Amino acid sequence: MRRPGTPTDLGEELAPALRGIRAVVFDTDGVITDSARVHAAAWKTAFDAFLRAHPPDDPALRRPFDVRDDYLRHVDGKSRLDGAAAFLASRGLDTSDDTVRAVAADKERLFTERLRAHGVDAYPGTVRLVRALRRAQVPVAAASASRHAGELLDHAGVSDLFDVLVDGGEAARLRLPGKPRPDLFLEAVRRLGVPAARAAVVEDALAGVSAGRNGGFALVVGVDRAATGDSGDRLLHSGADIVVRDLAELVVAGETK
Repeated sequence: MRRPGTPTDLGEELAPALRGIRAVVFDTDGVITDSARVHAAAWKTAFDAFLRAHPPDDPALRRPFDVRDDYLRHVDGKSRLDGAAAFLASRGLDTSDDTVRAVAADKERLFTERLRAHGVDAYPGTVRLVRALRRAQVPVAAASASRHAGELLDHAGVSDLFDVLVDGGEAARLRLPGKPRPDLFLEAVRRLGVPAARAAVVEDALAGVSAGRNGGFALVVGVDRAATGDSGDRLLHSGADIVVRDLAELVVAGETK
């Protein structure tokens, strides 16, 4: 009889989709931590204030920022500047460099205030999967367009679970283009020493899922936190191989498959 923890057992508690995967890169906001809601709320306050001060000519475009649809379509997974520019363009508003930077700075201030006042938590299902990967000796990285990624992981008490972190500050230093370009994820697996063709990406954002597909990763997992309407189908259409509502679904509970 084999004893638990021997090399033959490695990976047996992982779902079949992850068998043979040599490294996994996790997005931060909405995948590891519940900070996506804090980002969305900060964006809403910043964008709604701008819409009131600079209403679009078309009345149909004056509606407030929607924390689900607008956030997923224009902001989620992107850098602050790219997200601000994308939403302003969708409403036919000024996208000059000064305007985009001003709106992004307002959002940054609001997000920082909320983060430091209330903190964030890690998703238990994600922590369970990361621990299972570590037991299977699969290296894991966190990657995010946000400069706050390290602070978020520290707040949630999970920074020590990840072998590598590539955040927005590193992306800016290395001049990595934003999602849906795959460069952020490719840098993460490069640091883990594993080719993308043997690695997986876990993302909740449409742009991030597309980035995983564009990078040639062996597996792209979409996390459907919204679980409403066609949100899961949109992740699949953007390039996800599989979609789950909680990452604990990728851990086999109490049996070997």
